Amino acid sequence: MSLRIGYAPVDDDYPDPGEIVWTWVPYEDDPAQGKDRPVLVIGTLDGGRIAALQLTSKDHDVDEAQEAEQGRYWMDIGTGAWDSKRRPSEVRLNRLLDLDPDAVRREGVALDKQVFEQVVALARVYLTDSRA
Repeated sequence: MSLRIGYAPVDDDYPDPGEIVWTWVPYEDDPAQGKDRPVLVIGTLDGGRIAALQLTSKDHDVDEAQEAEQGRYWMDIGTGAWDSKRRPSEVRLNRLLDLDPDAVRREGVALDKQVFEQVVALARVYLTDSRA
């Protein structure tokens, strides 16, 4: 399956690359459970699916070494309308989510293009999947 990465937000009801949207994301340790969270759409996959990276408002700078030991890498992306409380957010660089666009609960907001490009550049380093 091929991954096509690119910044292409469009103001419509479809989750486009470069947009932060909300969807259900399964937990890594128990995929039967999960939670509704924001994700950054970074590209498209075959079959009309979307590739995304999860966001969090938890600050992982304070436990960066511990996170890295657990194989989790994060990047600060600042604040935006995707979070109603305007909390600073981080994006997980090394967990590529393969999502059905129909599972997206609501469209969020386009991330700044320069920040998007920084995320993608760093994510390429961590994603072992040759598609990225």
